[in-house]
Amino acid sequence: MQRITKYTFALLLGASVGLASCDKGFEEMNTNPNASTKPNVDYLFSQSILQGNYVYDRVYFYTSYLTCGAFVQHFAFGKEVTLAGSGDKYGQVDSYQGQYFRFAYTNVLTTLGELIRTADANPDLVNKSASARIWRVLIQQRITDLYGDVPYSEAGKAATDRVYQPKYDAQSAVYDGMLRELESAIGAFNDGKVKFGAADFVYKGDVAKWKKLGYSLMLRMAMRMTKVAPDKAREWAQKAIAGGIIMQEGDQAVVLYGSGSQNYNVNPVVFEIVGQDIKPSSKGADNTENGKFSKTFIDFLKAKNDPRLPVISVVWKDGKPDTSAAIQRGMPNGTEGRPDDFVTYSEPNPATVLQNSAPLIVVSAAEMRFLLTEAILRTWATGNAAQTYKEGIEIAMRNWALFGEGGRIAPDKINAYTTANALNMASPFNDQMNQVHSQFWIASLFDEQEAYANWRRTGFPVLVPVNAKDNMTNGTIPRRLPYSRTEQGSNRSNYDAALARQGADLLTTRIWWDK
Repeated sequence: MQRITKYTFALLLGASVGLASCDKGFEEMNTNPNASTKPNVDYLFSQSILQGNYVYDRVYFYTSYLTCGAFVQHFAFGKEVTLAGSGDKYGQVDSYQGQYFRFAYTNVLTTLGELIRTADANPDLVNKSASARIWRVLIQQRITDLYGDVPYSEAGKAATDRVYQPKYDAQSAVYDGMLRELESAIGAFNDGKVKFGAADFVYKGDVAKWKKLGYSLMLRMAMRMTKVAPDKAREWAQKAIAGGIIMQEGDQAVVLYGSGSQNYNVNPVVFEIVGQDIKPSSKGADNTENGKFSKTFIDFLKAKNDPRLPVISVVWKDGKPDTSAAIQRGMPNGTEGRPDDFVTYSEPNPATVLQNSAPLIVVSAAEMRFLLTEAILRTWATGNAAQTYKEGIEIAMRNWALFGEGGRIAPDKINAYTTANALNMASPFNDQMNQVHSQFWIASLFDEQEAYANWRRTGFPVLVPVNAKDNMTNGTIPRRLPYSRTEQGSNRSNYDAALARQGADLLTTRIWWDK
């Protein structure tokens, strides 16, 4: 980027000097006859998938790992609140918490907007447009679930309508818009038209699987509304289930990565965690953010003899990563500074979850099974809730085999766990919700934005907040992220209108569906 910027500056400087004497033929001379004037929708889609998976500008590291992952107590960090700025100390610092707002709009949504406009101009590209629209909803859902009221109806209209200061839509309106968009995109698919193929890193253009992803996002959003709009939630949940959600591993939205020298080829979660905090080369002793797995998370797995523990976690012992369940121990959230026994705390397993070639599961069949279980318990769907719940756990455990042989869990261990942790159909509804969504919480490790949103909606598992020095929430777990501070200067009137409707721009302000 620096080379491009310097070259552009030199070119413009030279051009300005030349124009002072003569501009005859300048435009023709500086037009590249070989340059494409029509966007390539395949390239744009590939780029939008990679952008959407957090590869840019430390977005995953700041938003998901340090912030959401600490809020839901998957991870703990030993930096002081004034240094960490967010995470399990509940500080409020724009450079961490405003990242997703800034870069999701300017990177992936801008790319998708250009793609969809180009594809919509050609009826033969209807499948490419529909896939991109579903992917766009996934990104928009992440934005609004983090911040609440956000630009939606006017977002991305600078190039087409010269809307440089988009209004913030109420989150209820954003959800209505996203659900309608999913329904429209799913209905637009045409098996007889051209498909993406290799440019689609998720499904290789498979229309049936893209429809299932669309219906799965629809179910996810429907269940978000259970407390604030139960009738609408039931309507959309039933529509999604009838349409066909992701139920099998083969239909999951998964992006595969390699171990090449280009950052784009590397799993972005691994790239960020290893590049910015966890250093396997330091053998557990020198993590930049003093990050480890949370005591809450490790204790939960150990208490239930969870066979995922050695797959996920190691303790460095005598310079080697040890997966023995007995020695795993999480670091307490709210820890101030690096403890003297820092090396004895659990961190992600470098042989499985921290491989550069690790897959990225975007939407899993396990998540859908757990949401379907809840829908059955609410009598919104038919089926055997206990069986669906059991199958969700089984899929969540089998998914670790995607990370290599070290992630494979023996069927007898899976069966022993599901037998010991069967859904108690005789217990009260809230106890059942606790069981279901505690499993959701485990299964969504590394998908921290989704884990955080689902925890705010359900309240399960029950987490004990910390009350760190100088925290900004009076010792309560944050309910949202503050908007990017740049909005206060570049879009002030719309920013102020959002605050007047939603509430102060604080960590403690609840968004529309979080009741």
